[in-house]
Amino acid sequence: MNFAESRFWELLAAGLTVILLLRWLVGPTLGKRRDDFDKAALLSLGLFLLICVSWVTFLIFLLVAVLSFVGLKWILRQNPSSWHRYLFVLIPLQLAPLIYYKYANFAVNEVFGFNFPSLRHLIIPVGISFYTFQKVAFVVDTLAFKQPLPRFLDYLNFAGFFPQIVAGPIERRKDLLPQMQAFRFRWLPAELNYGAERIALGLFFKLCLADNLAILFDGTSTQNAYEIWLANIVFGLRIYYDFAGYSLIALGLASMLGVRLTLNFASPYCATSMIEFWRRWHITLSQWFRDYLYVPLGGGRVRWWAFNVALVFVVSGIWHGAGWNFALWGAAHGLALIVNRLLGRRLKIPAPIGWTLTMLTSFWAWLGFYETRTSVLAMKLKALFNPHAYGSYALHEALHQWSSANGFVVLCFLVLTAVILALEWQSVARRDVPYYYLCRPAVLVGLVILTVILAPGRSNGFIYFAF
Repeated sequence: MNFAESRFWELLAAGLTVILLLRWLVGPTLGKRRDDFDKAALLSLGLFLLICVSWVTFLIFLLVAVLSFVGLKWILRQNPSSWHRYLFVLIPLQLAPLIYYKYANFAVNEVFGFNFPSLRHLIIPVGISFYTFQKVAFVVDTLAFKQPLPRFLDYLNFAGFFPQIVAGPIERRKDLLPQMQAFRFRWLPAELNYGAERIALGLFFKLCLADNLAILFDGTSTQNAYEIWLANIVFGLRIYYDFAGYSLIALGLASMLGVRLTLNFASPYCATSMIEFWRRWHITLSQWFRDYLYVPLGGGRVRWWAFNVALVFVVSGIWHGAGWNFALWGAAHGLALIVNRLLGRRLKIPAPIGWTLTMLTSFWAWLGFYETRTSVLAMKLKALFNPHAYGSYALHEALHQWSSANGFVVLCFLVLTAVILALEWQSVARRDVPYYYLCRPAVLVGLVILTVILAPGRSNGFIYFAF
């Protein structure tokens, strides 16, 4: 479901029109079953939109969803005191499609050195990482907190709520399931207004900022440290505004349907430490790894806490993609958090210095996220750590490229993102509400105008659809 394409909005409008028409025609005869009608209509709408994305995506989603529900139902019928051991069977089954589509090629052909061409052409079903993790958490939470199994209809709406199914947020049972159990189509002015604001801001982030930064991104340089840093900055801004844009649109769509989703981004580039960065970046994924991997390993209460942090972030890197570059990206962030925690016990770092170090670390690490070619990644890392790569000749070469017409456009968009980041900073510092000033009516009008004027003619898919 690409929120940046007009086709999605056309299909959504058509689906809602059919639902409202049926509701008007048969509503008076439903009586107490109106709630069930609304829930079934919501599920039908979500499945219809998912089929429009891809039949493979639709079928894999149903496979994982039904397997999770049936497996959980079977476990609940067994001895309650021994449910832990059954998870060693159910969770691998839940993860099997994800492992096959996402990691089979890397493991078989890259790690073990075999040659299976068919694995190289596997297409990852959209959203498989997100809805698989949500279902794993649902199974664990249901058993750990001794919760009853919900109705299958409510469970499917929880598992396949269309605004967040393909790229999150990864919602938990306690937050989303009660809303699905009480769901009815309601059109409340406050929620419609809140939703419209988030959708407008999300489309600005995506269409105006992320898509233009994607076009302007140039990652070809392997020797010039200045150009590599610029590529890292452009990519880091692009991936943030792309994913945060999607998350805000999802938040807005859900609000219009009377459902509250978790804010997945909270202005992470305003963070003054790596610990704070990860409390603001992809919040629901960070919480998932904390609750289902870090804490069970002992968390920060054990002597080997540093190993736990490193392991969690390496796994997090591999979650994002099958490649050595993603493992490096995760390891770099894990090391940064370990250092952050150790220094935080001994030093009180001023906020400006903390922010500078956090930004340097996060933008440096983005290299391991976008450069998938291991040999090229090694060359670029060598250049960034080579003092000679920062010489006057390299600077002159970089300035010459930036003085071109394309370089001037890059500079203009960097200035625009700096203004947006300043408003984000003010929202956090003065109101402690992410994006507060960006959602003021006058500002939103300006952002909508900029979106209309500056949005590129061609659409780019959301970058996290690949994960």
